[in-house]
Amino acid sequence: MPRNEQTARVLTLPARLTPADLDCAAEPINVVITPEARVRAAECHAFLAERLDSGAVVYGASTGFGPLVGYAGRTEAAEQCDNVLAHLTCGQGDDLPSSVVRAMLLVRLASLSRGHSAVTPGVLDFLAAALRTDFAPAVPRLGSVGASGDLIPLAHAVQALRGRGRAYSGTTGMPAAAALARVRLQPLALDGRDALALVNGTSLTAAAAGLALARLQRAQSSALRLTALLADLLGCAPAFTSPAMLDVYGHPDAVRVGATLRELLVGTVPTGQRPLQEPYSIRCTPQLLGAAGAGLRHAGEMIGDDLGGISDNPLCFPETGEIAHGGNFFGQPVAFAADLLTLVAVQMGNLAERQLDLLVDPQRNGGLPPMLAPDPGRQHAVQGVQLAATAMIAQMRRTATPASVQSLPTNGHNQDIVPFGTQAALNALDQAELLRLVQGSLALALRQAAYVGARRPTAPACAALLSELTEALLPIDPDRPLDVDVRLAADLLDRVPCQV
Repeated sequence: MPRNEQTARVLTLPARLTPADLDCAAEPINVVITPEARVRAAECHAFLAERLDSGAVVYGASTGFGPLVGYAGRTEAAEQCDNVLAHLTCGQGDDLPSSVVRAMLLVRLASLSRGHSAVTPGVLDFLAAALRTDFAPAVPRLGSVGASGDLIPLAHAVQALRGRGRAYSGTTGMPAAAALARVRLQPLALDGRDALALVNGTSLTAAAAGLALARLQRAQSSALRLTALLADLLGCAPAFTSPAMLDVYGHPDAVRVGATLRELLVGTVPTGQRPLQEPYSIRCTPQLLGAAGAGLRHAGEMIGDDLGGISDNPLCFPETGEIAHGGNFFGQPVAFAADLLTLVAVQMGNLAERQLDLLVDPQRNGGLPPMLAPDPGRQHAVQGVQLAATAMIAQMRRTATPASVQSLPTNGHNQDIVPFGTQAALNALDQAELLRLVQGSLALALRQAAYVGARRPTAPACAALLSELTEALLPIDPDRPLDVDVRLAADLLDRVPCQV
């Protein structure tokens, strides 16, 4: 039994994957291929072999690749597999996180298991076996334009599955052959169009976007809880969540957010000392976070469609005798969705940063000390934390330029228009990580506000969150390095169940 297989969660394929499935793939996951899927894969593989034997011209099986499609490919199937991988193993940059790479392998396996890519059934079995362990190929970040599939990242992954290049077992990097041996797997053997089918799909794009979606859904829930706790600590009236007002606003997601905020604020007692109208970073949260929820929902539909589809070329349909050459590998839908995720992440980051600024300003925070310092001047409390949050927000804004419209012709003008979905998806994932750190910064400040004189929350839900923060984080008195505290607060927020 490969290492860790006995503790793996079970997932049966083919199935429409969810972002939660992708998150689970970070650890060993017990993927089961149904007997029906294995039969379909064998039938499709045999169908392609028959067509090739009859002299049919099939892209990538009997031809060169990309703009060299007009030239004959290698006559031996194994050499053809070597050929496609060799020229694509040229990525650059830092290795992607193993969690992203393993999610990519799961997405690729789900697509291949649907039985139209003509891979040998052994490829399905091998990918499933690898996911049952803690094996992860070393895949460089840069190389894909998100069209014709994530060719270069997937080529690096397949090479590692063959025991070539580098890989990880757990967090330890090593030669791929050693990593395979460590989890008791023999290198993957390829035949027919196996290699092309493995690289000719937008699986990294879909995986990174799905992971970003899951993180941002949690971030929206965190934003609601942090907003409610901020409002309760300051003694704000909950009028900004008025159901009548939000109903006539006309946006269902804002109505849902308002209802959640009202639930979190049940039992709150306003101080009566706040302004008639709160700053927008409190008063407009139903509208802002409602719009964020609508954006996440729309992006989720597009990403979900991709996770449930087949992004390959060509595709085989034995039941009709068709071999279809087309462009399912063109990752435009997820590119648009991922750019939308980035916009949502940045605006939720803006909200958290402004709420942090409100909390440390004695002119607006109900008389709490500046920077929430117990002894201002002698102590500085969250002053550095706010500076770091500002820097992170600047980074988020600077990198928020949409990737999905930055098309550049390449590949001898064979790929004359491309969606850059991979870059859009990886950027959204980066933005989600920065957002959780900014929200962790706000959570740390809320815990400190309670220490330096803010009232005890009067809403039970808000009091419960503050208790969790208080238990996990020491008060800042005296000053100390807070980098670890911010990450601890962010981790705590990740563990709080989603509210919307």
